[in-house]
Amino acid sequence: MHVAIAGNIGSGKTTLTALLSKHYNWEAHFEDVDDNPYLNDFYEDMQRWSFNLQIYFLNSRFNQIIDIRKAGQTVIQDRTIYEDAYIFAPNLHSMGLMSTRDFENYFTLFNLISSLIKPPDLILYLRASVPTLVNQIQNRGRKYEDNIRLDYLKRLNERYEAWIEAYNLGKMLIVEADHYDFPNNSGHLSEVIDKIDAEIHGLF
Repeated sequence: MHVAIAGNIGSGKTTLTALLSKHYNWEAHFEDVDDNPYLNDFYEDMQRWSFNLQIYFLNSRFNQIIDIRKAGQTVIQDRTIYEDAYIFAPNLHSMGLMSTRDFENYFTLFNLISSLIKPPDLILYLRASVPTLVNQIQNRGRKYEDNIRLDYLKRLNERYEAWIEAYNLGKMLIVEADHYDFPNNSGHLSEVIDKIDAEIHGLF
């Protein structure tokens, strides 16, 4: 089974992935942040590096999905391949930070890849307001995230909501992240685990 966690920057995906991996004994696949050769450059000059970054993520997530299918066990994934294509890349394009030529090139490649893969059996969407995102981004203190603008996070949230509304490739569970403190409240985690159990039992 393939479970994935979707959500904006700072919504708590990595934390929840780790906690659920431990609880269910699922193999965790995390987003490649520390070894990403483009992130620092991207946040310094988004227009110059947006296409490179999105191609890197597309390649990285495609490889993850291949590994997940080969593994033959239940895997929980931190962020999906769909978020780059339907949220991050179009947002960069609409903000004038990715050219139409590059965006069309990227999206053609994504369409080819998406035709070859199976979507997750269950997606958990962490819905978080901009103040929650900002608070969690500041708390984790990643240097390259210091320059993230509020309007950038707001635009991403709007695109997430549009994507969630239209998503029809499989089961989705929406988690209101503003109301949960997973690292410090075991009751909050238990509540979400109960919801996941109900969804998973409905898969079989």
